[in-house]
Amino acid sequence: MTQNLPENPSSDKTLADMAVEVLRTADGRAKTALGRKHAATWLAARAAGSALPIGTAAPPMRPARPDAPALLPPRDMPRRRPGSPTGRLALLHAVAHIELNAVDLHWDIIARFTHVPMPLGFYDDWVRAADDEAKHFNLMCDCLEGLGSHYGALPAHAGMWRAAEDTVDDLFGRLAVVPMVLEARGLDVTPGMIEVFEKAGEAAPIAALKTIYAEEVSHVAYGSKWFNWLCGRDGLDPKEAFHTLVRRYFHGTLKPPFNEEKRAEAGLPPDFYWPLTEPAPDEAPPQSA
Repeated sequence: MTQNLPENPSSDKTLADMAVEVLRTADGRAKTALGRKHAATWLAARAAGSALPIGTAAPPMRPARPDAPALLPPRDMPRRRPGSPTGRLALLHAVAHIELNAVDLHWDIIARFTHVPMPLGFYDDWVRAADDEAKHFNLMCDCLEGLGSHYGALPAHAGMWRAAEDTVDDLFGRLAVVPMVLEARGLDVTPGMIEVFEKAGEAAPIAALKTIYAEEVSHVAYGSKWFNWLCGRDGLDPKEAFHTLVRRYFHGTLKPPFNEEKRAEAGLPPDFYWPLTEPAPDEAPPQSA
């Protein structure tokens, strides 16, 4: 069953319209509140056995962002010791920034690729993922505010939207790079972040990060699920297609160690990602600085 179901006459907004509204909202708390409202509307209709129209829309190339934080190139980001109080604060701020970008990435995949016929389950999954990411952003903001800070108090990484720009015309590429590479990386590093806060005895960040860790597995799984579905529809070998797309769109090689257990739980076998730790056979290794 694809998206072309009868439209719900009681709705004056399509799902794509809702997605663009979220993308055009700058303030983080307002963006996530609107996203959660729209997610609840979509999911309530689906639970009732119907669906809002998917529609079409023109998402912005870049989502609206608040005036703060200042966005810096990765090389200009301050270096802080994770175990120090300022380092732990910076870590929470970085996660909040990642989660806000994830909110936009998931609403963007909904709005940007409506020209590709997909089952309604595709939209169910990414609406749920966007809703989770909104919750995660708010959890991080609550942690920051509990420590006397706030999102925007520190600079943040400027390069996080690059994957969306690089894959703006390629749904295969978007699925390969965003959930199956970038979000999978979160499965690798989050246990170490939890350990940092366990050593400091800070309960609220521990609980928030454990929630994020548990729920991010499903987002990687959504990427793997729909990537494999598209490959099956188009008669492509998923592993070969994944290697080709990651080498095309991801800048650099993948870095171990990998959380193989959680990656497997999300549908990512080792032969998908281990070969990408080395340059392609026909590529010269990067020159050292």
